[in-house]
Amino acid sequence: MVPGRCFDGKAWRALVRLVLLVAVVFAVPPALAQEQSLDIPPMRFAVVRSNAPGCEPNCPEWISAEGTIDAGTPSLLKRTLKALKGRQLPVVVNSPGGNVDAAVTLGQMIRKNKLDIAVGTTVFSGCEPQMKNCRDNQGKGAEYFGMAYDSGAMCNSACPLMFSGGVRRVVGDFAYLGVHQVTTTYRREKLLYRTTYRIVNGKKKIISTKVVSRKNAGSYKTYEMSKAVEKRLSAYLQGMGIGEGVFTTMKNTPASEIHQLVLENMLRMNLVTSLDSVELFTGGAICKANPMPANCREIPADKEATPANLPTAQAKPTLAAPVEATTPKEADMRFVLVRGSNPLCNPDCPEWISAEGSITAQTPEKLRQALDAIAGRRLPIVINSQGGDVESALAAGRLIRERKLDVVVAHTDFADCDPSAECLAKDGVHSGLTIESESECASACPIMVAGGVRRFIGPAVRLSVSSVGLGDKVKAYLEEMAIGPGLFAAMQLSSSKRQLYQQAILKFGLATGPQSADELTGATICRSVPRPDNCRLVPSANAEADMPAKL
Repeated sequence: MVPGRCFDGKAWRALVRLVLLVAVVFAVPPALAQEQSLDIPPMRFAVVRSNAPGCEPNCPEWISAEGTIDAGTPSLLKRTLKALKGRQLPVVVNSPGGNVDAAVTLGQMIRKNKLDIAVGTTVFSGCEPQMKNCRDNQGKGAEYFGMAYDSGAMCNSACPLMFSGGVRRVVGDFAYLGVHQVTTTYRREKLLYRTTYRIVNGKKKIISTKVVSRKNAGSYKTYEMSKAVEKRLSAYLQGMGIGEGVFTTMKNTPASEIHQLVLENMLRMNLVTSLDSVELFTGGAICKANPMPANCREIPADKEATPANLPTAQAKPTLAAPVEATTPKEADMRFVLVRGSNPLCNPDCPEWISAEGSITAQTPEKLRQALDAIAGRRLPIVINSQGGDVESALAAGRLIRERKLDVVVAHTDFADCDPSAECLAKDGVHSGLTIESESECASACPIMVAGGVRRFIGPAVRLSVSSVGLGDKVKAYLEEMAIGPGLFAAMQLSSSKRQLYQQAILKFGLATGPQSADELTGATICRSVPRPDNCRLVPSANAEADMPAKL
C-alpha cells in the first residue's frame, strides 16, 4: 500500500444569482431613466395604526413594508404575520425593488394569507421603526401610529412581483409603479481545494476533498432572461391573475431603464383591481362602514389598550347605521342670484348663480328659468351638491355649455339670509361669499360640472366619483365636453365614493385650471382688464347704503 498523498487543485465554479437592478426614477420620461446608486436599507415591516383625526376608538391598521427586498425579507414578513395571530391587515408597500426570488416568495405569502396590498408610504407620528427604546406610544394601544399616502411612494423593479400577490391591489394616482428586464448576475469564484486519496490495488481512491480558500474571480451580467426564468415568472404572474401585458412590458424594457405603468393600463392588465388609492384600506373613516373592514380594531377609551402586534380580539361591527343612512337628505337643487358681499368690491362686485342641493328631474328646467330671468347675462354657476339624477345632470350640463357659462365648485355663504319663501332678497339678488372648504361635488355632480366652459375646482373642494350607471350616455357626454377618458374610467370602476384630488382632476381634464372659486367670485376681479362679464356696477346711492356702518 502506498502512503496517502495530498494534491492541491484549482477549479472554477460559476454561482448564479437572479436579481433586479434597483432604480429610482426622477421626473423624466421612462426612456431617459438611468440606473441609480441607492443606499436604501433592507425592507422592514411594522404594524401601524391610523392617527387620523376622529377615527378613535375604532381605527384602521396596516402592515407598513418599506425598503429594498433581499433574501431575508420573507422571513421578516413571516415573523410579522405570526405575531398578528391570523389578523388580516393590508400591506402598504414602498420599495425600489430587489431580489426576484424573495419578491415572488413575498407575493405567494401575501396571497396565501389573503391580504390586500397598496403602494404607499407611511408617515409615522411619535415612534418610528428605526428608533430604539422609544416610549412615546406606550399605553396608547399600538406600537406605531401614522398616516399612509400614495404621493411619493414607489413599487419598482422586483416590487411589482410582490405586489401581484395581493387579493385587492391598488396604486392610486400619485404613486409610481415601474418594471424592467430581469438582470442575471454571474459571480465567479476561484476555489483552491485539497484532495486526499489512497492508491488501492493500483487505483486512486478519493478519501476527501476540502476547499481551503475562495477568491473573487469577477462577475458579469446578462440582460437576456433565460427560458427557465421566463417560464417561472410568467407562470407566477398568470397564477396570480395578472395579465400577460405586465410580463411583456417587463421583458421589453431594458434593465438600464424603467417603464412606469399608467393606472388605466394597470387596470386593463389586472395588475390593480380598482382605481382606488391606499386610502381604500387606511382612510380614517373606513371603520364606520357596515360591514366593518377586517383591519379595523377598537380600543375602548376606558380600558387599558393592547398593542396591535399582540393577540387581540377581533373588533365586532358596530350596530350603528352606515354613514350614508345618518346623513341628512339633501334638499332639491335651487338656483339663486348672488352678489359678492365683500365691502372691498363695492360698487362694482361680481355676481353668480348659486346652485345648491340634490340634482332632480326638475333641475334642468329650474336652471333654464334662472338663466332666462337674467336676460342673457353670462354668470358663472357656483355648485355644491352631493349628486342626484344622472339624466338631469346630463341635461343641465348641456344647458350650461349651450349658454357658454363657467362653473366652479364651492358653497355660497349668504350674508343677508338663506334663500327661502320667508326671506326675499332686495331687488331679487342675495349677497354672499363663496367658501370652498365647506363644498362637495359627488356622484352625478361632476357630470353637471363638466358642462362648464371654464371649470375651477380648488384644492379644498371634496370632489368624489362613483359608478352612476348609464355608461354609454355618460361616456358620450364626457367625450362631447372634451373631458379625458380617465374620469369615465374612474367613475365606472369605483363601487363607492372615491375622492379625487386636484392633480387627478386636472389630469382628467375635469378642471381647466388650478384656480379656486375666487377666480370668478373674488372681491377684486372686477378691477381686471378686460372686466369680467359677471361684474355689475350698482348706483352709488345703493352702494353707499350697502356699505357697512362706520365705527
